[in-house]
This record gives sequence, structure tokens and C-alpha cells, in this order.
Amino acid sequence: MKNVLFLLVLFSVNVFATPVNVNTADAQVIADSLNNIGIKKAEAIVAHRNKNGAFKSIEELGLVSGIGDKTIEKNKTDILLSDPATAAPVSATEPTDKSTKKK
Repeated sequence: MKNVLFLLVLFSVNVFATPVNVNTADAQVIADSLNNIGIKKAEAIVAHRNKNGAFKSIEELGLVSGIGDKTIEKNKTDILLSDPATAAPVSATEPTDKSTKKK
């Protein structure tokens, strides 16, 4: 029983992916954060980003050698192209067009 528990703990590290910005993270963070992405693939992601600029879509990761559609699909919810804090929050109670407010 202890062996089973040990194995579950050992292999659960990559089971729970963490969202990661592939445009700013280093290779180790990418490898640690995404499923089926080891250090070599993560280094390829960083090298592609350095050579070609930031990824504009998640699908562009398919241009990186070793990254296929299945890997992208498995990680889709955990791949970020920008940091969540950089997006301006939109309030549901405030109108987006200020000219429609009553004076």
C-alpha cells in the first residue's frame, strides 16, 4: 500500500498542470507547468519564441518541433499568451460606452 501511495505522489507532479505564459516563462517553468512537455520541448518553445517573437495564438505552438495538436489540446486551458494581470477587467455593472450614460 505504501508503494502505491509513493508512486501516486511521484507521478502526480505533472498530472496537475499550472497555467503558464509561454511568451515569458523560462524552459524549466514551461516543462514543470504543462503536461507531456519535458525540458527539451520546453527549450524548443523558448528557442522558437526567441527567434520568431511572441506566440500570437496557441496554435502557433504547433510550429515548434515536437509539439503536436494533441499536446496543444491537452494543455489548451493551461497555456497563456499574456499574464492575466495585464488584461483590464471589465465591470458588468458599468456601461462600456460612456456616451450612453444619463446625465
